Amino acid sequence: MQSLQPEPAARYRNVMDALWRIVRTEGIWRPIRGLNATALGAGPAHALYFACYEKLKKTLSDVIHPGANSHLANGAAGCVATLLHDAVMNPAEVVKQRMQMYNSPYRGVLDCVRCVWQREGAGAFYRSYTTQLTMNVPFQALHFITYEYLQELLNPHRHYNPSSHMVSGALAGAIAAAATTPLDVCKTLLNTQESLALHSVSQSGGHISGLAHAFRTVYRLGGLPAYFKGVQARVIYQMPSTAISWSVYEFFKYVITKHQHERRRSQKDGEK
Repeated sequence: MQSLQPEPAARYRNVMDALWRIVRTEGIWRPIRGLNATALGAGPAHALYFACYEKLKKTLSDVIHPGANSHLANGAAGCVATLLHDAVMNPAEVVKQRMQMYNSPYRGVLDCVRCVWQREGAGAFYRSYTTQLTMNVPFQALHFITYEYLQELLNPHRHYNPSSHMVSGALAGAIAAAATTPLDVCKTLLNTQESLALHSVSQSGGHISGLAHAFRTVYRLGGLPAYFKGVQARVIYQMPSTAISWSVYEFFKYVITKHQHERRRSQKDGEK
């Protein structure tokens, strides 16, 4: 849906129209193509992401607002955690998006990696890194600030509460996703180097590089509405994604913390 110059068979009216036509013309498994590339990057990326966030949130909160929650600390911790997360996820995102393009020529993840490396070099996997950061830094700042604010309202005592984690995560993801869609459209263009878009702006044989170049290309091909192509799909995707992410994270944090407390208690009882 974010394609600026789509093939006639890939011009969709809305999310459900896109899903229905993709399944009907390209097969039932097509909507989850690129899943393995995402899964390979998501594990280490999220491990770095949450570990860095928790550590920095605590450290900065103690400095900025000791003994209380600080929205500034939450936002700053989320921004720094994003630097590590995106360094791991950017190559996986490039591969995923190239495999998901209409009429993608790649047979699988390894074939895509090999072809991109041979034709465009290693830099192609990080061509959109600065754009990704430009998008994800405000996205994660909004995301974490909104999540922590909603937790203060729905779960002020910060107990393990699955429903509050799920609702807070979903709303935080939706707000952040909608606000950063223009940057996501530019990132998609940089990652895919869409051939028809390159041809339309007389870039045949070249590449679109840099956020400013991507912004100009998007505006030239579609005007202001082009910056919000796929906003519905992005919000629909981010809401369950962030809800699941926070729920699973908070669950494991609760289980691990509880186990540690019980082990310390048993050790103290043994000493007595």
